[in-house]
Amino acid sequence: MTLDQIAIGQEAVIIQVGGESELRCRLLDMGLIPKTRVKIRKVAPMGDPIEIQLRGYELTIRKEDAQKIEVKM
Repeated sequence: MTLDQIAIGQEAVIIQVGGESELRCRLLDMGLIPKTRVKIRKVAPMGDPIEIQLRGYELTIRKEDAQKIEVKM
C-alpha cells in the first residue's frame, strides 16, 4: 500500500521510500524515513496535494510523490 491510498485521519508506518535518487533524497531529508509514523491530515479537493503529519510537524507533498512511499497500517 502506498501513502496516497490512506484515508484522511488514518495513520500508517513508512516501510520504504522509492523514487529516483534526487527525489528519494529530498523525501528522506524531509523526515520521510522507514519506521516513521505518519497521519493523513488533509487532501485537496482535486486529490492533490496531500497534507501529512509526522515527527511533530505538517508536510504537504504531491500525490505523485506519495505514490512512491510504501506504508503499512
